This record gives sequence, structure tokens and C-alpha cells, in this order.
Amino acid sequence: MSTVKLGLPKGSLESATIELFEKAGWKIKPAARNYFPKIDDPELDCFICRPQEMSRYIESGMLDVGITGKDWTLENQSTAIIVADLIYSKVSKRPTRWVVAVAGDSPIHTIEDLRGKKIATELVGVTRRFFSERNIDVEVEFSWGATEAKVVTGLADAIVEVTETETTIRAHGLRIIHELMESNVQLIANTEAWEDPFKKQKISNISLLLQGALNADRIVGLKMNVRDSDLDKLVSILPSLNAPTIASLYQTDWFSVETVISKDIVRDLIPELMGRGAEGIIEYPLNKII
Repeated sequence: MSTVKLGLPKGSLESATIELFEKAGWKIKPAARNYFPKIDDPELDCFICRPQEMSRYIESGMLDVGITGKDWTLENQSTAIIVADLIYSKVSKRPTRWVVAVAGDSPIHTIEDLRGKKIATELVGVTRRFFSERNIDVEVEFSWGATEAKVVTGLADAIVEVTETETTIRAHGLRIIHELMESNVQLIANTEAWEDPFKKQKISNISLLLQGALNADRIVGLKMNVRDSDLDKLVSILPSLNAPTIASLYQTDWFSVETVISKDIVRDLIPELMGRGAEGIIEYPLNKII
């Protein structure tokens, strides 16, 4: 049987990615000290590797498809097929940002002020191209970690670092002077695998279901019963994707009303629905919206 070799990101995205696949319909069981987790799909073989290396393994054909960051596909100048953008994170439903930061008391206030200065970052290639395109001569050196500390200890004049909430940057007393780029999670595929009908269909199915699972995040289903006399005034305040589903209850003047809405408004909406005659309100989670 032909199989698709799937790369899962090791590190901060690992658990979130496994949870996303579970919502999409696949159960992945990580094995302790093992880079080959089990998945309940005979058409998939799983491998775990660092996001920084994912695009290289996919380009070489060692993997057919994988999840990594847009930042690392740009860093490696990857030619892999971008199948889908998958915006998810531990903190927020928005892209992460790579920013240029300096010490809080630094005289540097613009990227032009960095001319002739040293910048520490893990994103060396993107950073060098960014400053080169603007004719700003800087020294860019690779940082193995604890990048924020490089400015604090005087090992660098500035850093280029990834952030979601800026909490770590502020905790080190740093100040952001420029946003270099936004990044998000991407599903990328090997070009030869994309030309194989079986693998392309499998990869497309994975993309469809992952995006469906992301679409369902913070969306819930809401179901309730209401009398015919109260139906119009209830439906008038009921949000929905297109229109609510309404069905008459057997041999009564009652209706069943069902819709999907944002989880953020449920707590305020339910009391108002009850005030307009809704009874037997049921809220339930959704795995996918496609």
C-alpha cells in the first residue's frame, strides 16, 4: 500500500498540532523518545522534526507533506508547495511576528540607526535579506537561543525575535523598533508528491479537514425549542452562518431551532433567547466546519 510521509513539528507547536489532527479526525499517539508517532491511518506514516528543518526534508523527498512556519520556509527559501495557511497558536488566532528589538535605554530608534551594528537572531537569512534590500549594512549572527539576553548582556546591539504577546521581550526590558514580518503555520508538500494523484488527493484531504477543524475553533452549535407564536422574535436575534435550521415538532405548535454561533457571545445570548421564549437550550462543541 502506498503511504504519505507526514512531518509533524517538534517543539512548541507539537501538542497543538496533534490536538488539531484529533479534531480533524486522526488520533496521533506520540511515543516516548521516539520520532515516529503512531497514527490511526494506514495511509499515513508520521515523523517528527524541528520546524526549522521541515522544508528541507520535504524538498529532498524524505517527507511528502508537513507542518512548519512560514518564517522557516522563507528562511530556507523553500520551493515546496504551500498547500494551506493554518493560523493557530497557543495564545491567539493570529499570526506570530518577527520583530527588531533593542534595549529599553538604547539610542537606536529606527532600523536605519542599526547601520554598522550587530544583530543576533535565529532567522539569519531573512534578516540579512531584509536589511540588504534596504541598503542598511549590519552584521547578522546566528543565535542558538536566549536571544533576548544578547542585548541585555551587550553581545548584540539588537535582536530579531519571534513574539506573540511581547511578554518575554518586555520582561527583558527590550523595546520593539520595527516589525520584520508576520508568520503563521503552513501545510507544505513535496513537488513530486503533489504530482502523484494518490498523494495529492490524500494531502488535499488532510488540508480540507485541518482547515475545517480550525474553522470550528470557538464556534459552537446551539439548539432549542420555541412556540410558533415566539418563533419570529427569537429568530430575529439569532446569529447563524447562513440561516438557522427550523423544524416543526411532531403534532405540536412548537419548533426546533438550531444554529452555529461564536462561543464568545453564547453567555450573553442564552438569557436573551430564554426571554424570547426559548426552552430546552442545548450548547454543543463542533469539531469541523467545512
